[in-house]
Parts: sequence; structure tokens; C-alpha cells
Amino acid sequence: MSFFNAPRTALGVIAILVLAVFAGPALAARTLDTAYGKVEIDGTPERVVTLYEGALDTAVALGSKPVAAVATRGGDSVAHYMQERVPGIAIVGTARETNIEAVVAQRPDVILASSNLSEPQYRLLSKIAPTVVPKHSYFAPDAWQNETRLFARALGREDKAEQLIQAFDERADKISAEVPAGTEATLARWMPQGPLVMSSKIFAGRVLAAAGFESPEHGDIADDRPHSDPLSLENLDRIDSDWLFLATLNADGESALAKARTSPAFERLDVVQRDQVVPVDGQLWTSASGPLAAHAILDDIARALGIASQP
Repeated sequence: MSFFNAPRTALGVIAILVLAVFAGPALAARTLDTAYGKVEIDGTPERVVTLYEGALDTAVALGSKPVAAVATRGGDSVAHYMQERVPGIAIVGTARETNIEAVVAQRPDVILASSNLSEPQYRLLSKIAPTVVPKHSYFAPDAWQNETRLFARALGREDKAEQLIQAFDERADKISAEVPAGTEATLARWMPQGPLVMSSKIFAGRVLAAAGFESPEHGDIADDRPHSDPLSLENLDRIDSDWLFLATLNADGESALAKARTSPAFERLDVVQRDQVVPVDGQLWTSASGPLAAHAILDDIARALGIASQP
């Protein structure tokens, strides 16, 4: 009997076998080592909820399509640089507060959270779906790389994680070769109450360091804080350096910065006189993390330096 004359039942069995061959083996169950102990994940999660800007960035970079995220700081949706990548994504809270009912409504297979998630919140969320919380502090030198590997394991995309990390390292090295030794850069976020000096330990600070910049000493920023207290106009010299990357989160910050630019104290800064003040998106530079954010920040740095550096 030829294939074309086979009974319908036989054809169905053949079709199933062919699909099984091309689909390959199902992804095995795996155990993740997280901040709150071992977490078991089976198969490939399809309904991914992210409760942290870095988790959303990383999941998308790994090729996943999260169904929900939290609003970024200073906004009511995801960060500007992510909006075209996740159109229509559901918002289930903010960086400060998660809407548990909204998370439940998304029927997640897995929840990716930040290292700052409290244990009571974790206990609630882990009853909804396996909840992955990184063990290492957000301020650790290799925090985003470790998060990328952890979230990749959760999503069954471990091979992609190392590719993403290597691509960043190679691109940062190329930019670093163009930055003169000893060049300092300060990152500040301008708020209505005044500028904040951002810690060199936050994500963007690590990217600046990888791109060849040194950070001026700001000894009054505590190790567990992302920024200084607001500076007065009289203390603006603290943001003076070879380069100043100046971030705003929203329209209020932009208005405050525009007003400050008219002040003599601002105009007297050496970095202003050298025309090396670079306005940047605060949602990206002071709130985001992950492989996509890393390349977006490198884009800004390359433009500021007038060099070509494509990922």
C-alpha cells in the first residue's frame, strides 16, 4: 500500500511521528537557585509576567514575549526604549507596588522579579506561578549578567544568554578603545527638587565603566543607595567632570533642568564650557537594565563621542 493510499488513521499516526521528530525533545524540568530557595520550572514558559524593568528587557532580548510588566519609574507604561518591542503589554503595577489581582488575571507560567522583592510578596506570588528572584544585589558588579543567565534558565534559553553577554562585551571594548585613559563621566538625574548624582554602581554606571569611563569619587552616596540627596545650585560643582550624562524622567524634570540651565552656577561648570553635557533618557539611564538597555546606552555614548559602534 502506498503512502497516498494509506488509511486516514495511519496517515494521522505518521503525521504525529513526523511532528515529533522535527519538534525535538520537550524541554526538561530544571531547578533554579534563587534568593528564596530552589524553584522548579518544567517546559518552556509561554505566559511570562515580569515585575522589574530588567526582567522585561532580558526576557525580550532572549526572544520571549512577556504578557505583562510593571510601569517604569516616572511613567505609566514601560520605558520609552521598550514600547515598540512590547506593544499592548498589560501593566500589572509599578516598580514600587505590584497589583496581585492583575498578575493572577494574566495566568502566568512564570514570574520574573527583582532582587528587591520582599519575602511576603514572594510568598504571595509563588502561589500563583514559579517566581524567580535573583540572589545577587542590583548593585553587584555583574548583576545584569547574572540576571540574564538566571532568567534565561527560567525561560529555557540558556544558550542565548551567553551570546547576549558576549555581544555587549565586544561592543563595549570597541568603544572603550576610543576613550582616552582617565576620562571621567558623571551620571546625574535632574529632578524638580534638584539634581541627584547617580551611583557608579547602578546599571548605567557599570555600562559607562565598560565603555572606558572612570567615575569621580562621590563618597557620600551610601553603598545601598542608587543616588545622592538632591543638590542645591550652590553645590553643582559635584556634577562637574570630563563628561556629564544628564537624565530626566519626565516633563517635570525637563522643565526643572531648562530653568537650571539659565543659572550662572550651571553655566560656570567646566563640562558646560566644554560642551560635553549629554542629555539622556532617565527611564533608560537611571531605571533600566538588561541586554537591550546596555546597547541603547552604548548607542548614546557612541553618538556623544562621535564614533561609529554598531552592535
